[in-house]
Amino acid sequence: MQKFVVAALYKFVTLPDFVDLQKSIQDCCKSNHIMGTILLAKEGINGTIAGSRKGIDTLLAFLRTDSRFKDLEHKESYADTIPFYRMKVRLKNEIVTLGVPDIDPHKGVGTYVSPREWNALLADPDVIVIDTRNKYEVDVGTFKNAQNPSTTSFREFPSYVKKNLDPKKHKKIAMFCTGGIRCEKASSFMLSQGFKNVFHLQGGILKYLEQIPVHESQWEGECFVFDNRVVVTHGLEKGSYQQCFGCRHPISANDLASPQYKPGVSCPHCFEANSAKTKARATERHKQVQLAKKRGQAHIGSFAKNNQNS
Repeated sequence: MQKFVVAALYKFVTLPDFVDLQKSIQDCCKSNHIMGTILLAKEGINGTIAGSRKGIDTLLAFLRTDSRFKDLEHKESYADTIPFYRMKVRLKNEIVTLGVPDIDPHKGVGTYVSPREWNALLADPDVIVIDTRNKYEVDVGTFKNAQNPSTTSFREFPSYVKKNLDPKKHKKIAMFCTGGIRCEKASSFMLSQGFKNVFHLQGGILKYLEQIPVHESQWEGECFVFDNRVVVTHGLEKGSYQQCFGCRHPISANDLASPQYKPGVSCPHCFEANSAKTKARATERHKQVQLAKKRGQAHIGSFAKNNQNS
């Protein structure tokens, strides 16, 4: 059976005409039966998309006809079924939202570290390793001994840095994220705060899991991804977690066995926090999803809104 190609891409580049790019990119995706989300902003492009081999190749070739995207890099993995329900090209203020004005990775970022060199950096006792992802992502997997800022959104990262890190004390900082984009912006921010030796994993966790054999890996657990696969493992194979549609948190086999788990409504991570009204809405949504499945249709509300925050 032919697998679908899942492509993650981003580039920080000045796009004063980003609004004008929306329609042509959307039309190319539609004509090539591509699903997913692409974000456009003045600071660049960011997206995860899926489609046939021919469709993805056609879109990437189209994007690279723009001289600003000629060196656009992307990462690929594969899925048995297309892991998105629709295609959307969205206009944003930032392609990854840090919420700090004047942070421009196009002008300067930290030092890239290849997956092959990453393990040596992890072994350096003078290096502080920081997972820049959100808590629900870290919960299912991270690198050994990495610090977890326990953020609920990337907007909280600057506050974490200001409260917990000092450029006079912490001389070497190494950061990582899913695909590399958050680290680029985080490293640009940290340089603006006076940190000198700032490193980040090139290509992110996805490239590490793709290139590093299991027996050499310092990765523990699985890696959350922003599509219907939920998580991937070494070799970028689909992982074991599902996702709660009530709170978007990845859920394990133990979570599924919990009396607090109700399909489409709640799980142990959100059961106490969600109100009766929220659970009622989720119950009705799940009902509509099941009805759509019986009719052989895809219900676009059946998967939580994708967040391009890789």
